Amino acid sequence: MIMQIRQFQAQRMVAPRNFQAIENTPIAVEIGAGKGKHAVLFSQQHPQTTLYAIERTKEKFDAMQKQHQLEPSLSLHPVHADALPWITHALYPAQVEQFFILYPNPEPHNPAQRWLNMPFFEFILSRLQSEGQITLASNIPEYIEEAEQQLKQVWQLPYEKQVIASDSARTHFEVKYLQRGELCQQLIIRKPATYQTRFDAFQPLLGQAAT
Repeated sequence: MIMQIRQFQAQRMVAPRNFQAIENTPIAVEIGAGKGKHAVLFSQQHPQTTLYAIERTKEKFDAMQKQHQLEPSLSLHPVHADALPWITHALYPAQVEQFFILYPNPEPHNPAQRWLNMPFFEFILSRLQSEGQITLASNIPEYIEEAEQQLKQVWQLPYEKQVIASDSARTHFEVKYLQRGELCQQLIIRKPATYQTRFDAFQPLLGQAAT
């Protein structure tokens, strides 16, 4: 099913600095949370859902931390780390109810680094619950179109394509793009109960050094 893409080498991932393990309970995860606008808003609207919001850039992470302090929420956990090693070391199989990837870097000069083109996407799918969802949003039509093709041809996953409302304001990027009149779209990707990956039995590394 997903043999058209090389396998992610999970065991080679080195733990992020100051890594802390998490409990194996249902959670949501935002990858590339930026300054935390969506993370804070989501936590306010869904206080019963634990959200881990991952941001690699220190400046943006610090802004998210500040926003979290101004609008504290017990269900929100900002994480300063690169998403790949953190997810590999922290998350359990079928733990995540939903992932959010909102306006990721389109990697214009390195298409192999786009999320659905990466072997790592298979590992993300292994962490997603049955019938769980991934929300992928972009203001670049070609990015969405390519992701659709990957979903059909490589990952063989069902999805729904949606146009984002002009008054939506989940992230700072979203506000800026919509104010410019740009078309913002999202794919709501669903993992069927019968879906399998090569990492379904892979347990988190929990911070141990790579071998």
